[in-house]
Amino acid sequence: MPTKKAQPAGGARRGPATATRAANQRADAQRNRAKILAATVTAIRKSPDASVADIAAEAGVGRVTLYGHFQTRAELIEAALVDSLERAEDVLSQIPLDGDPRAAFQRLVASSWMFVDQSRALLATAQKELSAARIRELHEKAEARMRGLLLRGQREGAFRADLPVSWLLTTTHVVLNGAAEEVRTGRIDPDDAPWFIDAILLPAFAPTATTQGDG
Repeated sequence: MPTKKAQPAGGARRGPATATRAANQRADAQRNRAKILAATVTAIRKSPDASVADIAAEAGVGRVTLYGHFQTRAELIEAALVDSLERAEDVLSQIPLDGDPRAAFQRLVASSWMFVDQSRALLATAQKELSAARIRELHEKAEARMRGLLLRGQREGAFRADLPVSWLLTTTHVVLNGAAEEVRTGRIDPDDAPWFIDAILLPAFAPTATTQGDG
């Protein structure tokens, strides 16, 4: 008399069709998440007070789908900022910073300002949703890169050393954001922005005869 085959422990084994469906569902979820994050940047740029419903509409998904990924607006804003910074890091980490510190600074500024422009509205919104400590933590990599270059420039005499590097960083951020605002209002062309930034920062950071003598 034939005997029944024992079922595998833990229930029936998943067949190829089940595994394929699961993989497709994961891929769909990843695509929806990416769409939502991209839509967050766009919606916030249009309106800093964009609601979750506005962002879901921009992404072309329902609010239930959005809440399946992000439980609160603050969580969504933080995720969008992290995604934006990671994209920037992928580009900025490839910029060579060796050689003349002034030339390296120009290369870094030329790429950095574009990301400042793209994420400016998002950052302003994030500053209302997240703590100042969390904002600083998220920007650590980008700030460390610029800080290291400025410190090297001070050591090698390319940048003035009579001012703390923290002030040089602050000045750089102010000018980058100023350029982004000028581009937004149409007062300067995006292609010209790096030139305007360099025209302000390089002379301001250049060591004077007095500071060189003090060294």
